[in-house]
Amino acid sequence: MENPNNWSMVELETPSEDDSFLLTKGEKVKNKNAKQLTWVLLLKAHKAAGCLTSIASALFSFGSVIRRRVATGKTDSSTSNSWFYSCIKVFVWFSLILLGFEIAAYYKGWHFNTYDLHIQHLYTLANPLAVKGVFDLLYSIWVVVRVEYFAPILRSLANVCIVLFFIQSLDRLILCLGCLWIRIWKIKPVLKDGPVDLEDGDGGYYPMVLVQIPMCNEKEVYQQAIAAMSSLEWPKSKLLIQILDDSDDSTTQMLIKEEVHKWQKDGVNIVYRHRVIREGYKAGNLKSAMNCSYVKDYEFVAIFDADFQPSPDFLKRTVPYFKDNEDIGLVQARWSFVNKEENLLTRLQHINLAFHFEVEQQVNGVFLNFFGFNGTAGVWRIKALEGSGGWLERTTVEDMDIAVRAHLHGWKFIFLNDVECQCEVPESYEAYRKQQHRWHSGPMQLFRLCFPAIVESNISIWKKGNLIFLFFLLRKLILPFYSFTLFCIILPMTMFVPEATLPTWVVSYIPATMSFLNILPSPKSFPFIVPYLLFENTMSVTKFNAMISGLFQLGSSYEWIVTKKSGRSSENDLSLLVDEKPKHQRGTSEPNLGDLKEEFNKKARKSSRKKKHNRIYTKELALAFLLLTAAVRSLLSAQGIHFYFLLFQGISFLLVGLDLIGEQVD
Repeated sequence: MENPNNWSMVELETPSEDDSFLLTKGEKVKNKNAKQLTWVLLLKAHKAAGCLTSIASALFSFGSVIRRRVATGKTDSSTSNSWFYSCIKVFVWFSLILLGFEIAAYYKGWHFNTYDLHIQHLYTLANPLAVKGVFDLLYSIWVVVRVEYFAPILRSLANVCIVLFFIQSLDRLILCLGCLWIRIWKIKPVLKDGPVDLEDGDGGYYPMVLVQIPMCNEKEVYQQAIAAMSSLEWPKSKLLIQILDDSDDSTTQMLIKEEVHKWQKDGVNIVYRHRVIREGYKAGNLKSAMNCSYVKDYEFVAIFDADFQPSPDFLKRTVPYFKDNEDIGLVQARWSFVNKEENLLTRLQHINLAFHFEVEQQVNGVFLNFFGFNGTAGVWRIKALEGSGGWLERTTVEDMDIAVRAHLHGWKFIFLNDVECQCEVPESYEAYRKQQHRWHSGPMQLFRLCFPAIVESNISIWKKGNLIFLFFLLRKLILPFYSFTLFCIILPMTMFVPEATLPTWVVSYIPATMSFLNILPSPKSFPFIVPYLLFENTMSVTKFNAMISGLFQLGSSYEWIVTKKSGRSSENDLSLLVDEKPKHQRGTSEPNLGDLKEEFNKKARKSSRKKKHNRIYTKELALAFLLLTAAVRSLLSAQGIHFYFLLFQGISFLLVGLDLIGEQVD
């Protein structure tokens, strides 16, 4: 036995250089690779855990939002009993029943990738001797019905929509080529006798100009609107500003009156008008203002909506185009948007509006001298207005109405793409949806009313054809018709009628082509091309419903709801006013922008707190269920592109139906 006291301490040292040769090179590499692999796996596991946590958090938030939406029970009540919503519900229930049949058939072994054999086999089931059960009998009858009746109808409708798509694409392509031609050759309207010297020795070219601002309960933007118009650079003796207030709220009326009175004391030639009998919406308001006795002293009228912010030199850049051009009836400026990057909804709106102004308005203005008046940011020759019949209250698109009638009377229009007027686009889906309903039902009302006048007018056959087939039918009726019919009805139904399945190129190339052409004028928006494609198809249900309502004079076609403003443009312009005109701030001798903003926003929040809320949109939700049901059916038959398109389009309808796009109100 060893003595413990004989133990000695041994110093452990690292291996010497000679000892290191005892370790093979392979062992070193093996240990190093093992450590690296361990760290890589740990990092990937950490990232995966983070992704799972983010997904779980997003799903939890999404579920919470859905619960709140359902709990509030605020739906779009105007559609709950509509004929259109009833038709969509029929399609939804029909698709659910068919999906049940198809799933049962799938588990019976009737696979869907061999259609010919499948149909031939099921045809034999129509023979009573071959029937093995009630389900076999019902399913065989359904197959016979769909092959003999449903498939031909769906194929015919699909072919019609495809032809309409090619016509629409040709029109868009020609417009884009026209815009490219304008850019290459730098074509733009020019003054007849060169630049006009507004301040030459004989007094310059300063005709009498009337500025009109129609507004209705515009509590969020009235200050900025009045301030912007009062800052226009034009001789005070030759400029009159009319504030045409149709507000039914006494507080709003008082605030607007006070604002007008403040600018009057500063020497601005501005008047306040309020109608006792508020009929005819905006057209009635403008018509009433034009009946004032002093209007006969003015030669031109500039019209701005309450959220528009013209630059101080706006009149100097537009009115000179009328000089020595007696056949010019309208000069229209382009819109720009202060809140185009506020959320996804505003970004998608900007794509459409950029195409409208950059391509449609500019090309039509350069080559045809005719386009639809945008209702604001334009200057009219009063003689052209009155000679064309003035403002009429017969439709909800009084701006397009007066433009068509002026065109029929021979007046020409000029579009200035380089003169911009700031405004804002709707930030909530509710406001945008109501705006689009008015914009798409009104043209169909107008087409029905104006068609006889167009046919009987003295304009050329070419201009008549342009008005009827291009201006109205192709750009106002055909696009929402084939977009909704093809992608929201025909495509999901063909999943249950495989004999009429759409080719892959129809599902992929048609929406991609339209989205690509529309997004060309705003290249910075290309990252949003997929959301834009899905959202445009989602909006087709609103546009189609509005188009049918306007064409057949249904109840909602004459609905006019003022687009809700957020007042974001007000904050920017108030900043400028504080810097440039501190004397106009109310209540303090020194400008205090923070207090002004706080007071302004407090009023807006107080007035809208009880009104603003997110809704559930039943039509969009019903179509979401229809598309997702069709996606499940497509998955059974392993149709790749059809499945993904239906899946993502259904999700898009679901998000919009739950009002999860645009402004969110807690």
